[in-house]
Amino acid sequence: MGHAFDFSSCILCFLFLLPTLCFSQDTYTCSRATFYDSHNGLGTTSGACGFGEFGRKLKGGNVGAVSKLYRNGTGCGACYQVRCTIPQLCTHYGVKVVVTDHGEGDHTDFVLSPHGFTKLARPNLAGKLMAHGVVNIEYKRISCKYPGHNLMFKVHEHSKFPNYLAIVFLYQAGQKDVVAVELWQEDSQEWRGMRKAYGGVWDMASPPRGDLKLRFQVSGVDGQQWVQVSNAIRSNWKAGVAYDSGIQF
Repeated sequence: MGHAFDFSSCILCFLFLLPTLCFSQDTYTCSRATFYDSHNGLGTTSGACGFGEFGRKLKGGNVGAVSKLYRNGTGCGACYQVRCTIPQLCTHYGVKVVVTDHGEGDHTDFVLSPHGFTKLARPNLAGKLMAHGVVNIEYKRISCKYPGHNLMFKVHEHSKFPNYLAIVFLYQAGQKDVVAVELWQEDSQEWRGMRKAYGGVWDMASPPRGDLKLRFQVSGVDGQQWVQVSNAIRSNWKAGVAYDSGIQF
């Protein structure tokens, strides 16, 4: 016996699946995104990348936590173009976000700040978009751009002068990841590797004395390279203070 083809059911099925399609599969990756609770809509000072207060207002609060993109902290500071795939609610442009934390929702790659999540929406439709809770998205990595800002080395608040030094990179531009950090030991005339403590934080017990010469290895699509900065951190460094590298990369 033959079976009648229910055309209306097929159309409904197609419309249901439409938002899950990735519109630009050649450059974007399909995924899902949600948002976390924040009383001011911005980032959090307790993010797993170790950015502290800097991570709360970075890029105007367009920040977020990632799961697999965190890459054991190597993904901290990376920038992504994120846009949701519900045309009637979302803009085609989406939002540029910076990774400041680690986290996962309901099978999501991104957990955005409320401020960042609402930027996905068309004008006056942010409330309807947030009501979804979780939305299908597409994303791609992009270059971070911080006009007027050089790369900074911030001495983490947990540092204890002169016996324990922890640093975190701020205003990390481009699409390169920091994969190694070393300090120059003058008395032994050698480079000493810093430990990847957690997130974007690198540390060292009993660091060298005096002005610190630092080098870091970056990795990108064009391979790896070392970048050296003389007198990167002053000899009388203090916890919580950020030092200008004088360079952009």
